[in-house]
Amino acid sequence: MADSLDRLTIRGFKSIRELEDFELRNLNVFVGANGAGKSNLIAFFRLVQALVEDNLADFIRESGGISDLLYNGRKVTKHIECETHFGVHGYRFAIKPGPGEGFALANEACYDQSGEKRWRELESNGDNSPLLVKEAKGNSHDSQYSRPVFDAISSWKIYHFHDTSATAAMRHAEIIEDNKALRYDAANIGPFLLRLRQDEQACYDDILNACRLVAPFLDDFLLEPQQLGPKTKVSLSWKTKGSDYPMQPYHLSDGNIRFICLATALLQPNPPTTMIIDEPELGLHPEAIRILGELILDAASRTQVIVATQSPLLLDQFAIENIVTVNRRDGQSTFERLQRSDYSEWLESYSVGELWAKNVIHGGTTHE
Repeated sequence: MADSLDRLTIRGFKSIRELEDFELRNLNVFVGANGAGKSNLIAFFRLVQALVEDNLADFIRESGGISDLLYNGRKVTKHIECETHFGVHGYRFAIKPGPGEGFALANEACYDQSGEKRWRELESNGDNSPLLVKEAKGNSHDSQYSRPVFDAISSWKIYHFHDTSATAAMRHAEIIEDNKALRYDAANIGPFLLRLRQDEQACYDDILNACRLVAPFLDDFLLEPQQLGPKTKVSLSWKTKGSDYPMQPYHLSDGNIRFICLATALLQPNPPTTMIIDEPELGLHPEAIRILGELILDAASRTQVIVATQSPLLLDQFAIENIVTVNRRDGQSTFERLQRSDYSEWLESYSVGELWAKNVIHGGTTHE
């Protein structure tokens, strides 16, 4: 398996003026008030992933243009910089604004601690496509250094289960062949669960049992292929205990279908190297949030998990060392990993979530 991300540097991106050599562990729970910068951090992961997918231009355009991505705009910030480390490997790059809303990808370099132990600049061929991708997919000697970074970033999955409306993809059937990996919006949850039931029964049972804790009426999922025109599709239908009547996806409440998606992502047998989830507590009742915390801890024992939250109850499920506060100071986002020694006396009387809600832990509900 590719290495997870263990150190990160970001300069000049949105509200993140400077995040220097920040340590990331197996579990990283980012908490902060509205507007502190949690979503901007997740947006940065989207940018890096778009880069390795060779979709950087689309990402920048859909984000409002390069000027909107620069910290305080072009007059203040000349370029965006990033440096990532994955075990003994590393990758860095810069994005420089050009005329209008144009941009240039620049200063790409790879690092391999097991080899020459220095940054190696990637040679440009004159276009604006990512050199990391070209080298990693090539057959040159140097691809052995860039390929581990490319594989790690390509494996990232940024899950977003906020849309549970009637038109949400998770409530509709998807082709049966789309079952290899759970999509970011769970559009293929039916085919994916069907494959797990056929090939990974123990994992499927774990997911089903976790969902039963939140929805005790749930007996099992009905994942029956349906012939819809020329395509065979599967949807997330289900049955309740004591009844054989097939319930359809639109019968599930927003909270229940969101939890099913979360449980499936967190308990999947071959998780991505880094799993990123923004505000997973949305729409969940307190007991479901507690169970969600247990699932996140389980996932973090098998892969790297990054969560952004505003839920005191979810914070209560984690050790204080897993928590990173995000604050807005002097117009920029700051990030600080908490240390138990700083709050040992408080923790004798209060939970972590209570300390955050009371603003004893900086990053609570107050603003700059």
